[in-house]
Amino acid sequence: MTQRNEQSVMLVDGMALLFRAYYATAANGYIRRTKAGVPTNAIYGFIRYFWDAVQTFNPTHVICCWDMGGTTFRGEHFAAYKGNRADAPDDLIPQFTLIREVTDSLGIPNIGAEGFEADDCIGTLARHYSQNEDMDVMILSGDHDLLQLVDERTRVIIMKKGHGNYMVYTPETLLSEKGLKPSQVVDLKGLMGDASDNYPGVRGIGEKTALKLVQEYDSIEGILENLDQLTPSVRKKIESDLDMLHLSRKLAKIHCDVPLACALDSCLLTLDHVQIVDKFEQLEMKSLCTLMGVATGS
Repeated sequence: MTQRNEQSVMLVDGMALLFRAYYATAANGYIRRTKAGVPTNAIYGFIRYFWDAVQTFNPTHVICCWDMGGTTFRGEHFAAYKGNRADAPDDLIPQFTLIREVTDSLGIPNIGAEGFEADDCIGTLARHYSQNEDMDVMILSGDHDLLQLVDERTRVIIMKKGHGNYMVYTPETLLSEKGLKPSQVVDLKGLMGDASDNYPGVRGIGEKTALKLVQEYDSIEGILENLDQLTPSVRKKIESDLDMLHLSRKLAKIHCDVPLACALDSCLLTLDHVQIVDKFEQLEMKSLCTLMGVATGS
């Protein structure tokens, strides 16, 4: 990796943090609420996760990216995309709007684009900011699909089980731990599919075989150029599912040309204590002020 700069931007996968925070507490049967009954457990957990990452990695700039809901271009390509996912829990739904109000109070821009996913917004911004030699890029998520965005100027920070537990991926650590180059993350998904996003890849090819093929032939193009070297069984599976192979890879690939922008001066992390205290008091979670070192004036 190149030498780290004094300035860095952290691109936060908002939904990944919010869902993780919700289920971390809901699994224990406890939903934090205001006196009026408004659920806030995901918001509370989100801030704890977020602030730990800020203290650990010390970004100078922060942006939070969100899914906008509705149909995306992936759903247009493949109607069953993410069709296996259950609706969000009732207690989580009102927190989708509230968390954006909270990040607003922190001075953090909320970014999303109709027809695209948060991953695509993250990829677009990462590519844009990584062109600035004075700015390092960090992506905070729990989603391994984002590993395809790793490069010499972009680190992907994967939140692991347990609070404050991270795996930081660079091109070197990605190759060392998973045996993959960033571009091969997409090829792997094209072959094996993704059960959580509900696209199949090549039927009958699992992760072990897909990884072996990608490592041996470098890419899907390399595999297709060497079909005669594959076992008859694997060759038949690929030839029978070529259309789905290419479609699955298209679904897996993060688009880095979403029409959006966010000026660096608008995402400089500077906390307005009065604004933050006001929002946390509204949500009856003033203890977070202490966590963040925000003066409450009392």
